[in-house]
Amino acid sequence: MPLTQLDANTALIVVDLQKGIVGYPLIDPVGPVIEHSQKLSDVFRQKGLPVVLVNVAGGAPGRTQQPRPQRAFPDGWTELVPELKAQDGDLLVTKHSWGAFANTDLDAKLKERGVTQVVITGIATATGVEATARQAYELGYNVTLVTDAMTDMRAEAQQYSVTNVFPRLGETGSTQEVLDLLANR
Repeated sequence: MPLTQLDANTALIVVDLQKGIVGYPLIDPVGPVIEHSQKLSDVFRQKGLPVVLVNVAGGAPGRTQQPRPQRAFPDGWTELVPELKAQDGDLLVTKHSWGAFANTDLDAKLKERGVTQVVITGIATATGVEATARQAYELGYNVTLVTDAMTDMRAEAQQYSVTNVFPRLGETGSTQEVLDLLANR
C-alpha cells in the first residue's frame, strides 16, 4: 500500500549510518542505503524540514543472555559517513541504546520544532531502526519507514520487522514515494 501523506512538520531520522557500522556484513549492499538516505536528507533540507543524524557510541548497561563485546571502539567508528553531508542545522544525536529517543533530548528538540511525523532510514532494520520507530510511535509521532533505505545483518529479522512490526507502527514506503510526496509540498 503506498504512503498516504507527510505531515507539514515532518523530520527525517537517519539511524547509525556511521563508519563503524556500514562495514558490518549486511544482507543488502550498503551503498544504496546511504545513497537513498543522502537523497532524502538533501530534499528535507531544501524544504526546510529537520534532518536528524544519529550515531551509536555504546550499548545499554543491562545484563543480556547473549554476551556483548566489551571493547573500545576504534578511531572513527562513531563518525557519520561523509555522504550524508552533515550540515550545521542538522540535529545530531548520539545514543547509547538501540533507539534514538531513549535517554536523549531528541523528543524535546522535535517537539520544539512542531514535528508531528518522522521518516526513518538506516541500519539495522530490526534493532536501531525498529527501536527508534517504536519509541517515536509511543511518543505520538506519525511514523514512516523507508524500506529501501535500510538494511540489517539478519535477513529473517529484517523480513519480520518490515512485514509484521512496521505496519503496526506506521506506514512503509520507498525513497521515491517519500520524494514524490515532498515534491508536492
